[in-house]
Amino acid sequence: MNKLNVPRDISVPKVWDRTGLPSWSYHNSELLEIEKESLFYSHWQLICHQSDVSSIGEYITFDICKERILILRDDKKVIRAFNNLCRHRGSRVVADRKGKCSAIVCPFHGWVYNFDGSLRGPAKPSSFPKLDKNKFGLKRLDCEIWNGFVFVRLNKGPQPSVKELMMPFEEELSYYKIEEMVPAGDIWTQTSNVNWKSVRDVDNEGYHVPMAHPSLQDLYGNNYFDEPFVNGTSKTHAKFSGKAGRYWSVRNYKNLSTPAKHLPKKLHKSWNYFGIFPNAVIAVTPELVQFYQEFPISTKLTLLRGAIYRHKKENRKQKLARYLSNRIDQHAIDEDVQLTIWSNEAMEAKSFEGFFLSDLEYGIKSHHDHLRKIIPILSLNKEPDTNTVYNLNKEMKAKF
Repeated sequence: MNKLNVPRDISVPKVWDRTGLPSWSYHNSELLEIEKESLFYSHWQLICHQSDVSSIGEYITFDICKERILILRDDKKVIRAFNNLCRHRGSRVVADRKGKCSAIVCPFHGWVYNFDGSLRGPAKPSSFPKLDKNKFGLKRLDCEIWNGFVFVRLNKGPQPSVKELMMPFEEELSYYKIEEMVPAGDIWTQTSNVNWKSVRDVDNEGYHVPMAHPSLQDLYGNNYFDEPFVNGTSKTHAKFSGKAGRYWSVRNYKNLSTPAKHLPKKLHKSWNYFGIFPNAVIAVTPELVQFYQEFPISTKLTLLRGAIYRHKKENRKQKLARYLSNRIDQHAIDEDVQLTIWSNEAMEAKSFEGFFLSDLEYGIKSHHDHLRKIIPILSLNKEPDTNTVYNLNKEMKAKF
């Protein structure tokens, strides 16, 4: 039996290290380069939903830590992923963030590629007398569709297929029929002046909800429970409280919430969040599914990104409930952005002596443990000397 199919141990040990990652790891530029290579390039990244590229020639582009990605539905209706990089001079072969085309034409010199990535031909082919077109197609990337979501991996890494990775939640998420949903709007992005790990630290625990998120507390009450990361995935349960709701959005959302007919009763009054290591979350409510994630731009700047998808045959009450749930969620996002800023500030303060985590913050611990397993230098409390981080991490990894 695959180890991902065995029961998940989500218990919190009686004795565990509550200190978290060392503060130096939140502002070290050499470490960030290791994180890009070991985490963001070598783990599955959720790019979009299949409905974002619903017709032949439709595409989405996105950059992950300066590596450029093109998602496109080909003339056989297959979704493909490529490096968004012309094999001639490295230009973006597709410049726009989204759109539709009849062929892939590089805007720099006019090289033309077919939807399967093969090179149809360069402009002025006589100027390339010995060009072997078979060797100059677009570079393909690992691409997997799971429950309608499109995942891409730039390099081979430690994770299994997305299907295997998400196996513990396959049955539960299948009830939502995510693959049949359609976009409720564009994929959104915003930046935040923090290290990406500070974003994940806040999102990986619900201990702060009663104090920092009054709308969510009004929605859930005490019915909120975080499971830690186990084999690359985590879950948070959030069941509605039995109270009407003090806030206008919460009160009306509870009244209007109308689950789809295919959703079992046990999921009618809950929001659930599924974490995917290292940096993504899939969240479901009775009305919608969304994903959100973060990517480092620098040690002090992070790109936040996400999208919402709705039922194709959404009725009026579901549409209103979706609007209200998004309103509640947007308050939480804004509140979390401020929390990440306060938390990240501490990492450069000489007076800060490190985390001291609650049992209710064991989700942070489990995420940090996953990070340490991939990047063992994160276990060092003292910041390594300049220009030693890469080699020292390589030596430590060789000992595992």
